[in-house]
Amino acid sequence: MLGTDIGIDLGTASILVYIKGKGVVLKEPSVVAFDRDTNKIKAIGEEARLMLGRTPGNIVAVRPLRQGVISDYTVTEKMLKYFIQKALGKKTFRKPRISVCVPSGVTEVEKKAVEDATYQAGAREVSIIEEPIAAAIGAGIDISRPCGNMIVDIGGGTSDIAVISLGGTVVSTSIKIAGDDFDEAIVRYMRKKHNLLIGERTAEDIKIKIGSAYRRAEVDSMDVRGRNLVTGLPKTVTVTSEETEEALKETTAQIVEAVHSVLEKTPPELAADVADRGIVLTGGGSLLRGLEELIEEKTGINTMTAEDPMTAVAIGTGKFVEFLSGKRDN
Repeated sequence: MLGTDIGIDLGTASILVYIKGKGVVLKEPSVVAFDRDTNKIKAIGEEARLMLGRTPGNIVAVRPLRQGVISDYTVTEKMLKYFIQKALGKKTFRKPRISVCVPSGVTEVEKKAVEDATYQAGAREVSIIEEPIAAAIGAGIDISRPCGNMIVDIGGGTSDIAVISLGGTVVSTSIKIAGDDFDEAIVRYMRKKHNLLIGERTAEDIKIKIGSAYRRAEVDSMDVRGRNLVTGLPKTVTVTSEETEEALKETTAQIVEAVHSVLEKTPPELAADVADRGIVLTGGGSLLRGLEELIEEKTGINTMTAEDPMTAVAIGTGKFVEFLSGKRDN
């Protein structure tokens, strides 16, 4: 067995592992549950996600990555090790080459932390790549050509917006507003408008089922259960997609604002390319209904979502290794 090439999308909300020749082999939430008393890890991934907000005092379910950056080093390292082994199986003799993607705004120190954690988790060689570039490769854009492509990658913890040309980033920005903030906005709205306290998993359910960033022709609704803040008892409320639009208004406006600021800084030739080719959305957050329409209305540029926005970054990270080795050969 030769060493394998692996691409890891180290996300705040989920971790995806791509193996060359096999595609995305693993997609799990980046959540770890551990026992406070013994400091032993109880569960990692989907199993741990189900425990969020439902654990007894001694067991905590945590997300070791906050806003795309490692906030708990040892837990991240263990989580990486677990996912790499799970993706590869046990039968490898040689350590894998791993490329990991990070948000475009991270500092050198944060990059180093990711690199160290990946080496500790058993990598032979680590290359760090920026999220927008990985997203562009994964969305099927040929980034080596001299023309401008705009990518808006909305993940769980960060949104990365970049204009890419000739295999590199020309203008980019990374804001710490993304899918998790959509959930928090919904939690706040439910508390303010309906006096109802809900957890982050319920908020995520609302976002996925009826969440909307733009006024839609038909109105969807769903029943939401939570705790009434006045009586302290469980209560059910019906929420409509129009309400979610109101709840998410501020958060989505900040993403549009960031897109706008990147366009303002883009050189005119590339801006013309972007106007011509459109804006491509990737990342799980881009699945929010109406986001395309909202960005299109505010910028006047045709906006579309990549074919499989959730896995685009992971696929791009994996293919980046091939892209690099192609560059080395030339």
